[in-house]
Amino acid sequence: MRVRQIVVRKPEQLITAGARLEGMAPGLLLVFAGIEYFADPDFAATLTAAAPGAALLGCSTAGEISPDGVDDGSCVVTAVEFAQTALRQASTPLNGMNDSFAAGARLGQQLAASDLKAILVFGPGVQINGSALVSGIASIVGDAVPITGGLAGDGGAFRRTWTLGRDGVSDHGIVAIGLCGESLDFGHGSFGGWEPFGPARKVTRCSGNILYELDGEPALGVYKRYLGEHASRLPASGLLFPFAMLGENRNAIGLIRTILGVDESNGSVTLAGEIEQDGYLKLMHASTDKLVNGAECAAEAASRMLAADEAGLAILVSCVGRKLVMGGRIDEEVEAVGQVFGSRAVLSGFYSYGEISPFTPGAACKLHNQTMTITYLGEK
Repeated sequence: MRVRQIVVRKPEQLITAGARLEGMAPGLLLVFAGIEYFADPDFAATLTAAAPGAALLGCSTAGEISPDGVDDGSCVVTAVEFAQTALRQASTPLNGMNDSFAAGARLGQQLAASDLKAILVFGPGVQINGSALVSGIASIVGDAVPITGGLAGDGGAFRRTWTLGRDGVSDHGIVAIGLCGESLDFGHGSFGGWEPFGPARKVTRCSGNILYELDGEPALGVYKRYLGEHASRLPASGLLFPFAMLGENRNAIGLIRTILGVDESNGSVTLAGEIEQDGYLKLMHASTDKLVNGAECAAEAASRMLAADEAGLAILVSCVGRKLVMGGRIDEEVEAVGQVFGSRAVLSGFYSYGEISPFTPGAACKLHNQTMTITYLGEK
């Protein structure tokens, strides 16, 4: 397996990408870029010309990750040439939030294969139920196949995001690849670093990922009381104060939910993924040091799963909320991941509106918020 990366900071610089990939025959071009790149009608064609025959996969971001750290408005193109691992491409339009499970099932049907070992998927960051998407894929391929990836960003605007796949660029498409064969060396890790505070509030009315009531009160009103002066900046300020999901026994179940939108007319809050009726929610906050430690833990978890010590690719999907908390120290969580993998891994990734990964090896895949999620691709 060979990996080569190109980082450009102006769309016109992509024209030279083909020359920089000479001598390679990549099977995959992984692309994470600012939304301005996706506005170029020739974006997908330029990438295809740089690596004819390679599968395109990627999305728009709320920040791009490379070994140099975190950028805004760049384009990180990572070419991967597999020695033996085979790829299956899949894509489907998302016809509104209620289509999320069915869209996942459609992807699963395209990817299902007897030698399927893992799935990498990217979806729109708005008007999607990420939890239902993951469940839809798993309903076809089964829980034993790990699914990782994330939801696209648009610089923190939460208005219009983009994905890139076999059908080119789309603002409503979900794209994925299936990685097949026994040679694949695949690792994953996901960790937060956030801490809960305040009382646990019972979910008394919800529907999917829309929260209507907490303890019998309109959820938005309860949330605003806790946010105080931050309430005037909703929904953006909600990234700083996500919810921890608790079970009916009030024990944490390891999932965090970010607010994507609010509805003043009915007092509801739209979250990035589904919540449990009759469960409990608790507000969370974080410090930069704890988030950096969380990123390191995610890298260590992925590293422990690897069977070989060969060079590979580490794909980092971190939540935009973490970026807001860390501010000027944001590069520190990328550096922490880089120190775990050392020179064995090329780093690529983006800041997202949702992260997809199992909790632990063998566990069911979930949509996460506010985590650093790492996928490692290598070959034995």
